Amino acid sequence: MENGKDYLQRTLVLLKPDAVQRGVCGEIIHRFERAGLNIVGLKMLNVSEELARKHYSAHIGKSFYKGLEKFITESPLIAIVLEGVEVITTVRKLVGSTDPSQAMPGTIRGDFAHHTNESRDAKGLATANLIHASGNEKEAKQEIALWFSENELMNYSKIDDKYTF
Repeated sequence: MENGKDYLQRTLVLLKPDAVQRGVCGEIIHRFERAGLNIVGLKMLNVSEELARKHYSAHIGKSFYKGLEKFITESPLIAIVLEGVEVITTVRKLVGSTDPSQAMPGTIRGDFAHHTNESRDAKGLATANLIHASGNEKEAKQEIALWFSENELMNYSKIDDKYTF
C-alpha cells in the first residue's frame, strides 16, 4: 500500500449469455490474461430470476428491466473475478462502452458487439453487449459477494507478479 491506497483490486466480470452462445468467451478471457490480470474465480452457471433481481436491483421498475432479466436468465453465463493493479479501470477500458455502437475498435464490445441500444430498446430487448464489468470498487465488492463465496476465490502468485505489484 502506497500513500494509503491499495492498488491491488478485484472486480466481477460476467460473460453474458450472448458471449457464451456466440463462442467468444475464450477470446475475451484471453484479452484479460494478456493484460496481466489474474483470474481468481471462474464458474459457469444458469442465472435464476432471484439472482438476476439482486444483481440488477437498481434497474427494477425501469422500462428495459423485463427484457434484461429475460436475457440474463435465458442461457448460461460465465462469472469471473479478476485481480490486478487498478483492475476495475483496466477492465472497463478493455470492455468498452456499454452501447456497442459507441465502443471503440479494439475493445471487447467494439470488436464483438455490433448493434445499438436504441435498436434493441425499440424491440423491447436487452442490449446484448457480451459482458458486465463492475463500475467501481464498492460495486465490485458487493457483486463479488453476490456471485461467489469466499471459498470459491483463489489466492496465488504468477511469475510476473514480482514485476507488476
